[in-house]
Amino acid sequence: MKRRQGRRSAEDAQKTKQSILQVATELFSEFGYSQVTLRSISERAGISHSLIRHHFGSKEQIWYEISDSIREYMEEHCKQVLNSIPTDIPVNEKLYQFSVRILAFTLVNKNPIRLSSDVIGEEDERFDYFYQHSTQLSTIIENLVNEYNSSTTDPIEVNELNWEIILYAHAAASLEPFLKATWPGEHDSSIEHLKKHWSLFNSLMANKLHVERAHRLKADNVAELHAIPATSTLHAI
Repeated sequence: MKRRQGRRSAEDAQKTKQSILQVATELFSEFGYSQVTLRSISERAGISHSLIRHHFGSKEQIWYEISDSIREYMEEHCKQVLNSIPTDIPVNEKLYQFSVRILAFTLVNKNPIRLSSDVIGEEDERFDYFYQHSTQLSTIIENLVNEYNSSTTDPIEVNELNWEIILYAHAAASLEPFLKATWPGEHDSSIEHLKKHWSLFNSLMANKLHVERAHRLKADNVAELHAIPATSTLHAI
């Protein structure tokens, strides 16, 4: 009986920690790290201030745990996307599919982009930590770019490709009112505007990497574009 109670107590503690992290992620993304306090996390989570301190100690420690969780989640997703791309297609199509599907992921899951935007202006230990540990995506892109460049007379710069992905991801996360202004009259802004924004990047990457129109991707909504596997919902234009 005591062992069962101990296991239940551990499970309850883990659920409490996850609730705190989820609420803190929402608040950091919405208001920025500097504007969030342990008390505001406590109020939204419905968990006592002292219990939050018991689990994490400080707001900074909460941020580090969130950063680690997001990095692990993104790394795993990047691997899944890469592994789901057919191995028998040309490398330009592999790089194209990976790039446009990773952008789709950032358009649907905006918290990583918003958190990165928040630390850009700080350039403190959190800034260094966030970017020094965000290597998996860059490594995958670099490997694909190197493979692509070895097969073409029109090489591309990996830093430029990374920058283009960052530009389109951050624009959608931080400039949402301009998305609506760019395509006025759309009935469902949360879907149609992001889809149109992604389509611009899709055309850019397809042209940059010389992907024929028959092999370009499209979907009914942006969420489909980062689904695993690639062949489940995507189809050629």
